[in-house]
Amino acid sequence: MAISELPSPGGLVLRPFRGVRFAVDDLAAVTSPPYDLVSAQDVRELLDAHPNNVVRLILPGGDQHRYGEAREILQGWLGSGVLVVDDHPALYVYEQSGPGPLLRGLIGDLGLSEPEEGVVLPHENVMPATVADRLALMRTTESNLEPIFLLYEGDGGAPARLIEEVAATREPLVDIRTGDGVGHRLWALTDPAELRAVQDGLISRRALIADGHHRYATYLQLRREYHAAGRGPGPWDFGLALLVDSTAYPPELKAIHRVIPGLSLEEAVARAKGAWQVHEHARLEEALDALDAAHGPAFVLAGDGPAHLLTDPDPVQLRHAMPPERSATWRSLVTSILAEFLLPKVWGIPDDERTVRIVHHDPFLAAETARRESGTAVIVPPLKVADVLAIAAGGERVPRKSTSFGPKPRTGLVLRTFDAG
Repeated sequence: MAISELPSPGGLVLRPFRGVRFAVDDLAAVTSPPYDLVSAQDVRELLDAHPNNVVRLILPGGDQHRYGEAREILQGWLGSGVLVVDDHPALYVYEQSGPGPLLRGLIGDLGLSEPEEGVVLPHENVMPATVADRLALMRTTESNLEPIFLLYEGDGGAPARLIEEVAATREPLVDIRTGDGVGHRLWALTDPAELRAVQDGLISRRALIADGHHRYATYLQLRREYHAAGRGPGPWDFGLALLVDSTAYPPELKAIHRVIPGLSLEEAVARAKGAWQVHEHARLEEALDALDAAHGPAFVLAGDGPAHLLTDPDPVQLRHAMPPERSATWRSLVTSILAEFLLPKVWGIPDDERTVRIVHHDPFLAAETARRESGTAVIVPPLKVADVLAIAAGGERVPRKSTSFGPKPRTGLVLRTFDAG
């Protein structure tokens, strides 16, 4: 399989590449969660664990010249042997095990395609500021520092069978356990026959972006820039990705909660009563149990005081708030109702990065954050995988920060640079 080849029109392509990997004694200590799940406190702890932690690349410090700093660190680590380039192009079998479902997939060079081509399907909108940040980092370093995460319905075909055989019988390149108790293993596939079997099993498929919408948008923008400058074809026609057969390894889908600083819980509840049925619960745990049992759209409000469950929105107000041009499935999503009705119509607050904070997965952390910010946490139930797939297949996108697919791949196990080939 030629390294210089372009993605096949209309087909899913995952080609081998020469991975860039850490050559340090404690590999677990140089890895990190994905960039958007790393807090400032996490950065300090990761750097305390190892001075060469990959967080120095994906979240370089300082407000000025920080992208250039990441490039200099990357080049320094390559020059000193902290990072080394594998001798041969490979697809990498990746396994994550431990708490949560077993994850296995292939890390490789994903052939890029525009959403309208229907090969790589986004399901979530992106924020321009985040794309600009990732683009500046990727443009300056000329590298993909962490894989995006994609799902495809492979029906347990040849790629999944090969992955299972590799995990069961071959010695891994990497076998580590990170501080959260999760195991990570990595193997390299270089045999031409195996690589052809993978490609044959993928070419007729299409993939859903589970995690990494901003990075995929960055891949596409960077490709446009290189082509506009007359530099094509090249490594910018591909992007680092983990591809998982969702039939063989079903994902989990977790919620992403909101915190509105400055909107007191008392005021949020009072204003919600004009559009929702409001049920008070003395303890957050009780409210969360009620949320799990609720039928129809529902949220929990939490902060400084009792928790409150919102159910049964006023149908007239809700109907007028939801965009009529959207599909019925889109209009029924709790995150659509949050973005189009609860936030802007009930509270007069836009769902943007300036006014609404994001907390992944943990409702108790969201409530604690709201208390610190003298605000209100909105606990959001997770979407259904089938609804997300239907939205993407129909060419629509869910509102920003609607989904958190997992388990997410660990950052730092294998990187990709444009120079490595």
